[in-house]
Amino acid sequence: MIDKITSWKFAEDFASEPVEIRAARRSANELGVESITEATGNQLAVIAGLSKAKSIVEVGTGAGVSGLWLLSASSDSVLTTIDSEPEYQLAARENFKQAEIAPSRIRVISGRAASVLANMAEAAYDLVFLDLNPVDLEEVLPLAIGLTKPGGALVIAHALWRDRVPNPTLRDEETSSIRTAMQALADSEDFIVSVSLVGDGLLIANKR
Repeated sequence: MIDKITSWKFAEDFASEPVEIRAARRSANELGVESITEATGNQLAVIAGLSKAKSIVEVGTGAGVSGLWLLSASSDSVLTTIDSEPEYQLAARENFKQAEIAPSRIRVISGRAASVLANMAEAAYDLVFLDLNPVDLEEVLPLAIGLTKPGGALVIAHALWRDRVPNPTLRDEETSSIRTAMQALADSEDFIVSVSLVGDGLLIANKR
């Protein structure tokens, strides 16, 4: 058998993170914000590029690491990013500025994800990325589905949730919430769904 841990590490180390995203990652670490891994960010950029995403929604701004990866796939994509922590968003704004992202390409919104998403245009976004507390998925997922255009992508971070999701004996609230969201998308005829092992796992759903 191939050593899967070695293979996973090789894949994680394969990505090369641009200097401006590394700087954003450092500021995230200083704030105590957990950022997606380099390989996860790289895969997000690939998804954004393959789907030719121009309009992107992100739930979970953090310090801007994932947002910069999402924007890196195109020079004219526009990101709407939502977070309930103003301190994080202040850092993200500075990191977007340092990365020379034009202000016209970014809309930073502070507030509860469900409340913000409920007021956004349905079926208007090419890519919706969720990086949030799993217990909020039940409320947020239907709204995120509604925002995603046909042909667009819905991506959920931490799909393996600390490697707990594959273990059926683990039934804590966070793990169960992730499983429920994954199963709902897998059972839907409106989506083609795949799970990537990158980072802490990505659930990738393409809307038919």
